[in-house]
Amino acid sequence: MAHIKLPEFEEMSPAIQDRARPILEKTGNLGEIFKLLAIDEKIYFATDMMVQTYLLDETTLSYDTKEAIALLVSKENGCKMCVDVHKNIAKMLGLSDEKIQKILEGVDAIDTDAKEKALLNFCIKASQKENYKILKEEIDALKALGYSEVQILEAVAITGYFNYINTLSNVFGLGE
Repeated sequence: MAHIKLPEFEEMSPAIQDRARPILEKTGNLGEIFKLLAIDEKIYFATDMMVQTYLLDETTLSYDTKEAIALLVSKENGCKMCVDVHKNIAKMLGLSDEKIQKILEGVDAIDTDAKEKALLNFCIKASQKENYKILKEEIDALKALGYSEVQILEAVAITGYFNYINTLSNVFGLGE
């Protein structure tokens, strides 16, 4: 149960209701994070833009990589709600239960190449409190593996997005 009162559909602004209606009709439910964000229209739409841009739109990183970042960072941050949500999203994107389980066991357990493992480990490090200690050489190492600056920026933006969402979820007790 959330630590604050979450609005029901009828209590949301008309603009958010317009966005929520198709989700509600399709799934019969609005998740707690949706309701939390709906408390403030500006926060809701800013966050929605990040979701659209980072996660749903086709970008320079594959959906598999983006979901691996989502799962790893959310697990690192102890965000059970986000892990559960992204396990389901990963399944919808075609990841097998076995691959999802391997991701949740950690980067070393994932059946992927050294290049992707390096990026995922970098994202975990970027998600941590001491991310200010990341050195230019670590970014240069990713570039030497073939990642573009755009891909590295995108990976860090996704990492930052999950730190943000995980913080909201954890602070307000969502998914408990």
